[in-house]
Amino acid sequence: MDSYRTFFGMKSEPFRSDLNHNEILKTDELKAVKNRFDYAIRLGGAALVTGEIGSGKSTALRYSTEQLHPSEYKTFYVTATSGPILELYRQITTEMGIFQSRNSKAAMTRLIKKEIVELINGKKMKVVLVIDEASLLRMEVLAELHTITQFDKDSKPWLPVILVGQSNLVDKMMYRASAPFASRIVARSHLEGLDRQGMQRYLEHHLSLAGIKNNLFEDAAVTAIHQGAGGLLRKANHLARGSLVAATKEKSKTVTADHVRLAATEIF
Repeated sequence: MDSYRTFFGMKSEPFRSDLNHNEILKTDELKAVKNRFDYAIRLGGAALVTGEIGSGKSTALRYSTEQLHPSEYKTFYVTATSGPILELYRQITTEMGIFQSRNSKAAMTRLIKKEIVELINGKKMKVVLVIDEASLLRMEVLAELHTITQFDKDSKPWLPVILVGQSNLVDKMMYRASAPFASRIVARSHLEGLDRQGMQRYLEHHLSLAGIKNNLFEDAAVTAIHQGAGGLLRKANHLARGSLVAATKEKSKTVTADHVRLAATEIF
């Protein structure tokens, strides 16, 4: 199925998800996430990044974090689960390179905070905690999460926290139990699907990354991808790549709406 790269003369795989920050299309929405990300880090507060599955949250997160200079910032990244807070603490300590078997929340909190203090005071670095898939977090976890951000009687904003998740993460912040953490949120971003014009730019950008200077997708094909994906990037990638495969099978040098419809039968 990868013969479409040869057929269209592509230099690399199109519609990849593993782009570096220089290759990512700089949309207004992406820049807005980055601005809020930087603002929260500068203040030492918390920020939310929400959006539907495949809306580009991970891309926006990668774009924002990869521009933090590694000699100045230490970013800890964990993927949330629906487990108890001890499980989250174990993920954080493992990410920090702390390996121990304690099962006390108080002990785990001390270990995490000790490491952060050492990084800030000892190594003169700034620390950022990113929790992806944060919409999976239990309410009781959100109720206690603020405790690891409290330093020197809560006078030192040393641990900015970025929560990334689906739209229901905002709803969880409305509950009284979440209030201690929610009160630390200084910025929120919500990623919507691309509009029709944005989708065309997106497709052209990814083709150019693969070494294709002309747009292979007919107008009707762009519309079909936009509608079929609901403007969401991940599904658009699958539809675009699948329609290139369909066009190659028919020896067509352009992608039509029929090719997109064929590709749509292969994905969910």
